[in-house]
Amino acid sequence: MQPQFFNVINDELRGSEKTATVTNPRTEDELWPCPVASNEDFEDAVVAARKAFTTWGKSTVAERQAALVKMADVLEEHVDELADILSRETGKSAILASLDIRASIAQCLYYSKTALEDEVQYEDDNTRVVATHIPLGVVGAIAPWNFPVILANIKVVSSLITGNCVIVKPSPFTPYAVMKWAEISRGILPPGVFQVLNGGADLGALMTLHPGIDKISFTGTTATGKRVMASCAKTLKKVTLELAGNDACIVCPDADLDKTIPSVASGGFFNAGQVCVASKRIYVHESIYDEFLDRLVAEVEKSYSVQEDAAAPSVFGPVDNKAQFEVVKGIIEDCRKNGYKIVKGGKTTTASANGKGFWLEPTIVSRPPEDSWLVKEEQFGPILPILSWTDEDDVIKRSNLANAGLGASVYSTDLTQAERIARKLESGSVWINQSERPNFGAFFGGIKDSGYGGEMGKQGLLSYSYTQALHFAK
Repeated sequence: MQPQFFNVINDELRGSEKTATVTNPRTEDELWPCPVASNEDFEDAVVAARKAFTTWGKSTVAERQAALVKMADVLEEHVDELADILSRETGKSAILASLDIRASIAQCLYYSKTALEDEVQYEDDNTRVVATHIPLGVVGAIAPWNFPVILANIKVVSSLITGNCVIVKPSPFTPYAVMKWAEISRGILPPGVFQVLNGGADLGALMTLHPGIDKISFTGTTATGKRVMASCAKTLKKVTLELAGNDACIVCPDADLDKTIPSVASGGFFNAGQVCVASKRIYVHESIYDEFLDRLVAEVEKSYSVQEDAAAPSVFGPVDNKAQFEVVKGIIEDCRKNGYKIVKGGKTTTASANGKGFWLEPTIVSRPPEDSWLVKEEQFGPILPILSWTDEDDVIKRSNLANAGLGASVYSTDLTQAERIARKLESGSVWINQSERPNFGAFFGGIKDSGYGGEMGKQGLLSYSYTQALHFAK
């Protein structure tokens, strides 16, 4: 039976005269029609959210936490259904799609036990100052396509535990699982608290400009993030931006290669490199460069290959959509045109046996120039430059690009050296002797061109709240 999808407005399922269809990137099969929200749908959602906020904004933390437990239960009950939908719209393997849903469950449960609390900011003989946290109002959550549910979910649960209402706009490349999740979650929260609308850039623009939206949380490109911020300024909206991450990975000469090689391969090719904090530029010390390169190629050949059967246990996959497929192909073609040394992969035709799908084989390029397209820009696909270094200050300088402020990693058995390097990297998160994986218990945000503000962890909830200072005279 073909699944059906709806915009969820005020807990009601709403179709649309206008629909859009997504292509399965694994097979290029056309999927299901999906309603596109109209301007009227959006206005109705804002009205419903503002009405709901008058009561939900006054709910207790305990009530919100109980709701998140119920949301986790519903996700658990529908893991297989949601993972199957997610697998088809993203091209992910069954195991990767399931990971997206199960991580969302874990996020719900984490915030069901984590909330902002009142704290004494100052006290003397005459006065006592207490900081308390009050919700902003209505949050517009604009989510990306690479991890559709988990990256929408963090915005939703952060909104809910702080007492906000939330309207989610999933990526038009991956709308299905997020819409189904909102549908099956109806009844847990008061109508209007959690809504979802499918649409493209025009809907996103409406969200950023509407005076009835109090905050935008956006994950996407730097160029779009700048437009979002400019639009939000017109109504002084709060805004959180998670943007490009052209992440540097520094491998020191004393790195344990038995552990480092698999970790770097995972950092670069997990989900075909379509991870915001994927290792995107690998800087290897000259003294171990040749050995590292040979062993990395062998590891990638062993563990990261095209598996056309979605049921096969694989963490590699196709590029999510045709537009991004063409971008990554262009980077590979640029490497070929300029004569860079491609030591693994390099084909720009689909790597599937049947000639279908947005498959690109894992590609490794040795020592491309620092000013090459591959090194300067975030590739967000399965192509990885391996560069060399000899001087610590030099490699840190090369690592600290303006668009590289989201994540980074350092590998060294000398933890003092690793921490020294990490503290000099201009990046919101740095992983030491492990591949880059955000932890929802840790604050996550970019600096420079990689973002504005942040979320996750207890600290991330502050961006979904006003902090109010209560001054008590003694």
